[in-house]
Amino acid sequence: MNKTPDPPEDPGTRGAAVPVLAAHPSRETRLGHLPILRALPRRERRLVGPWCFLDRFGPLAFANEKPMDVPPHPHIGLQTVSWLLEGEVLHTDSLGCEALGRPGGVNVMTAGRGISHAEQTPPSASGRPNNRLSGIQLWVALPDAVRNMEPSFSGIAETPAFEPRGGLVRVFAGALGGVRSPAPHFSPLIGADVQVHPASEVEIELDPSFEHGLLLLEGECLFEGQPLTAGTLYVLAPGHSSAAFSSPPGGRLLLIGGPPWGEPLFSGEILMWWNFVARTPEEIAEARADWEAHRRFGEVLGYSKPRLSAPELTRIARPNPLS
Repeated sequence: MNKTPDPPEDPGTRGAAVPVLAAHPSRETRLGHLPILRALPRRERRLVGPWCFLDRFGPLAFANEKPMDVPPHPHIGLQTVSWLLEGEVLHTDSLGCEALGRPGGVNVMTAGRGISHAEQTPPSASGRPNNRLSGIQLWVALPDAVRNMEPSFSGIAETPAFEPRGGLVRVFAGALGGVRSPAPHFSPLIGADVQVHPASEVEIELDPSFEHGLLLLEGECLFEGQPLTAGTLYVLAPGHSSAAFSSPPGGRLLLIGGPPWGEPLFSGEILMWWNFVARTPEEIAEARADWEAHRRFGEVLGYSKPRLSAPELTRIARPNPLS
């Protein structure tokens, strides 16, 4: 493959520091009254390792309303990973599983060849004083060998944590700092919630073969002295074996990562449309047709409102080649 020659070096920039973090602003959207920052996918960054979707929802204070109410909808080719910072979310799916997500625990739904589910604020939260809802919704693209596996669900009430000097790190996916999440995953990855105590620094060992994503969740944080801005996904390229985070007032951030997309686990390109992750447009068209015809995805029992209808099939998103 031909490569365009690099431009001559500008003598004025020789020796200048090169930023190690690539910054990607999130897109603001809403689910009813619930504010959402969509960090993945974005036009300039579709993936961080196998992580292909990242929403930061909330924080939202509420009383009698129902801030989260997502009717039954389908998925293929992915895992959903639900990580709550505040509040509760009730998960129900077409396998008959029902689980209440709370802070410190993680819900992982493996869609495989096809599953449907609903997510809502539980009825028990209505009318309670000082209700708040805040959390993270992520998707993991399944590798080729298992992306058409039978669907499953795993609800984990308490995830493992370790305490480096100056902070607390809770691992909800993969392994980090000598602890491993019991959540089932099928490719190398990491998902962690990093808390930095006030006037402290936390240093974490990283897998240098991974690319990593950082998202500020609360307070203030600096990475290697570089401030992290709220609402921005920062991506750290492979080649780094550690990361140092500091915070004068205290802060909290999300750390995700995995090997860059490619062989041997992932072949070809990933295609995303609506709630589907696939490899070909034909797979997506077939999944849409099956959902509309009430095939393959089962039914979510106990949800009183109509399920979501699939939008018209128009554009299918492809990842950037350097994801």
